[in-house]
Amino acid sequence: MGEKKQKAHVPVRLNILFFVVFVLFSALILRLGVVQIVQGEEYQEQLERTVNISSPVEAPRGLIYDRYGNVVVDNELQMTVTYTNRRTSTKEMLEVARELNEYITVEPDRINERDQKDFWLLINQEENEMLDLLSVGETVEVLSLEEQRELDLDEEEAYAERLDRITDDHLDLITEEGHEVFAIWREFNAGYNHLPHKVLRGIEYDAAAEIMEQMEHLPGVDIVRDSERKYPYEGSLRGVFGEVGSIPRDHIEQFLANGYTRNEEVGTSYLESQYENVLRGRNGSLENHMNRSGEFLRNPEEKLGSRGNDLILSIDMELQQRVEEIIENEISSSARHFLAEEDAYVVMMDPNTGDVLSMAGLNSDLGTFTSAYEVGSSMKGATVLAGYETGVFNHGEQIIDRTLDLPATPAIRSHQALGRINDLQALERSSNIYMAEVGMRLINYIPGISGTNWGNYHAAYDTLRYYYSQFGLGVETGIDLPNEFIGVDGGYGSPGNMLYLTFGQFDTYTPMQLAQYVSTIANDGYRVAPRLVTEIRDPGKNKHELGSLSKQMEPKVLNRIDMSDQDIQRVQQGFHRVMNGSQGTARQYFNNLDFEAAGKTGTAQVKVNGQDGNNQTLVGYAPYDNPEVAFSIVVPGVAIRDAGGIANRIGVEILEAYFDLKEGRPSGNEIFEDEDMAGVDNTESEEE
Repeated sequence: MGEKKQKAHVPVRLNILFFVVFVLFSALILRLGVVQIVQGEEYQEQLERTVNISSPVEAPRGLIYDRYGNVVVDNELQMTVTYTNRRTSTKEMLEVARELNEYITVEPDRINERDQKDFWLLINQEENEMLDLLSVGETVEVLSLEEQRELDLDEEEAYAERLDRITDDHLDLITEEGHEVFAIWREFNAGYNHLPHKVLRGIEYDAAAEIMEQMEHLPGVDIVRDSERKYPYEGSLRGVFGEVGSIPRDHIEQFLANGYTRNEEVGTSYLESQYENVLRGRNGSLENHMNRSGEFLRNPEEKLGSRGNDLILSIDMELQQRVEEIIENEISSSARHFLAEEDAYVVMMDPNTGDVLSMAGLNSDLGTFTSAYEVGSSMKGATVLAGYETGVFNHGEQIIDRTLDLPATPAIRSHQALGRINDLQALERSSNIYMAEVGMRLINYIPGISGTNWGNYHAAYDTLRYYYSQFGLGVETGIDLPNEFIGVDGGYGSPGNMLYLTFGQFDTYTPMQLAQYVSTIANDGYRVAPRLVTEIRDPGKNKHELGSLSKQMEPKVLNRIDMSDQDIQRVQQGFHRVMNGSQGTARQYFNNLDFEAAGKTGTAQVKVNGQDGNNQTLVGYAPYDNPEVAFSIVVPGVAIRDAGGIANRIGVEILEAYFDLKEGRPSGNEIFEDEDMAGVDNTESEEE
């Protein structure tokens, strides 16, 4: 007999659950109906009476490290007093300024006379609680109502007239407390409506705590955690790092279009400005919910931001400090030789990658790429190579180095009559006549025969500058910094000036251009853009731990010079002889070092305060057979009696410092390991 089928049924507990769900849904539908139909208009009116204002909370900027992971630009956390002007009345603003003055003192960065006069008129009013901020304790009349009516002045005109009548004697009536309140009141007015304005940064914790206790009596005032740039190496490269400050008013629209607020701080110069998009923190915000009367409806809601990305520089900060010390010591001991203010510049860079290892100036590091000088013979390598490429000279061809007396041109001579010399000797012994011969042959000018017939010498100017530009002389080097100076192009001077151009005494060049020029010779003909930033990294957990790699900067080859490998090698030999040859102009300084260097000396004759002087220059690289560091040195305005000694001594010491530091470091201890940093691929180039 088969089993009997049981009838399916729903358990009692499940029925109860269904009933409860039904009741809840019914209640929800009923409530929605009440909110939308019965109370809808009331809630809509309340919403329209609510004002939501989002105040940005600035995030710290990214850090900057040197090539070995040392922090060179840091952030220092601090407490900052801010004020938010919510279209506050003048009376309330003055009262808050006076109350806040009990806890802080603001030193005005500059005194604006118009602001002082406005403040004076505000407190110089009857029944004004601020009248005691005037030493007389009573109003001082400068324009009566009767006189205003007689002059038929409206209120705006009367106010302008009162401003004009306020004298220094009137302003002197402001008490010491009045000046303190004025400084705070002025800061209150400097901000934008509904945006926090930084009144005073870096206040002590005790003062911050006292202000926070009195917040209810200080409407608009707040205490925020802020950060300020800190420089662990103090003045080293301080100018190159740049400044951070308020958005320049000329660029406010540009920044607003890129998502900035009016009160944000941005990089305003050099690295901080150049890499603003990288260093800028991702701001948080403070959401304020208020009614139309400005009363807070609930506590602000804070959304956290994040620190900006970090920069890894090519700079070796330890080498930078050594170079600065070398310059300072050498210039200090040679101060008597300067015809004006003492100064000197040094640039050291990797000729294969363009990494700037050090850029130092006695008075300003910025002068390495923003100041230009006549550099003299140090640029003769470019002239010799131009002579080869144009076919006016062959390897080993000889000339007679003698004084040239040419029409309408000052006599041209080398530092001494060198007699019969070839191209290598012209570099080794620094012949001006050989370089002048290049210029004359470019226009087929023959001394003693051509007379005043110089031909198309303008074309020679153009030809020479074309070849010089291939080395970076007289053009932008491509460095990743703004405001680079390209030097002064003397234009089309006389035929004689064209000859002076060939040995560096007409156009002017920067120390950075000289470093790029000698690097181009050192690396077999590739002009590589100098660079300060090699990597961009995400922010790490702390400043001692680098974040993940965001971007690796590739070495940038701007062009390959027109000259052949054989021509370049010939000039390299000449540069080697300058420092190692039996008659080299720098032999006495460089020939007994532990490494072999190559380079070119230079002295440009200049006038300084009406006196004859020299700009001493030196360019070079080492080791000669496998260059890893190139350098340029410019020492302007030195007396003639010191013929190149300062630049040469600096050159020896900076190279010794470089190799000493290298020897003391384990191989490959840079914070990055990447094949892109190994050098330039000479099989390809990115044409300019």
